[in-house]
This record gives sequence, C-alpha cells and structure tokens, in this order.
Amino acid sequence: MNDLGIGRGRPGLRRSAAGLLCVTMGLVALACSAAAPKTDPNWAGYTQSGKASYYAPKFQSRKTASGELYDQAKKTAAHRKLPFGTIIRVTNIENGESVTVKVNDRGPFVKGRIVDLSASAFKRIGDTKAGVIDVEIEVIE
Repeated sequence: MNDLGIGRGRPGLRRSAAGLLCVTMGLVALACSAAAPKTDPNWAGYTQSGKASYYAPKFQSRKTASGELYDQAKKTAAHRKLPFGTIIRVTNIENGESVTVKVNDRGPFVKGRIVDLSASAFKRIGDTKAGVIDVEIEVIE
C-alpha cells in the first residue's frame, strides 16, 4: 500500500478515482468544444471606441481562439472580451463607413487597440495602407 492508502486492498477507491478522472476529462472536453456560445444578451448595445488593425496575411488558415480557421475573405474580428459568435458593427470614425463582423478570436494584444479585423472587413471601411484606424464598435447581437 502506498502513502495515500491506495493499494491492492482498496479497489473501490481506485474505481472512484478512475471515475472522477473520466468525469473531469469529459467536462474539460466539453469546455474546449469549438462550438460558438450564444451571445450574452447583456452585451447587446455595448459600444467601445478605439483603434482597429487587421490580420497580416501570414495568419491565413491558422486556427483562431474559437477553433475556426482564419479566412481573410470572411468578415470576422478579434476582441479581448466579447463572446465568440457576437456580431458587431465596426464604424470608421473618419469616413462613416461600417462593416458587420463576427467575433471568433481573441486580441488585439497591442495597447490602445480594441479590435483586429479580417483583411476583407478592414478593406470595407478603410485603406489597409493606413494599418490602423479610429473606430467605434457596437454589439448588434
């Protein structure tokens, strides 16, 4: 018998530990599921102003935090806190152009930036040569 009291004479304890391990692993797998959660209704109407940037081409087809592959042709975005699957409107403050995108990643991780847009979403509202633009975001759903 070892110091934990788990030995040949305690098969019930080993089965309990194995069962607990199976349940824990199942919960971890469920928590890591790539399915996008429904947006919390408390976010609806939330707005934020700041700077937007866009993903460099090197991120094409890489896995995002939600498990989806990044596709520069889709209208997607990264935000630090909004739930995956949240639909937001991003408006360029300078020209009034806006685009609707789905949050499927985390970021940006550069101070002062509030959202990273896919290349196609950024092109819809601004010039990629600028690299960073002033925007306002609003949670739609």
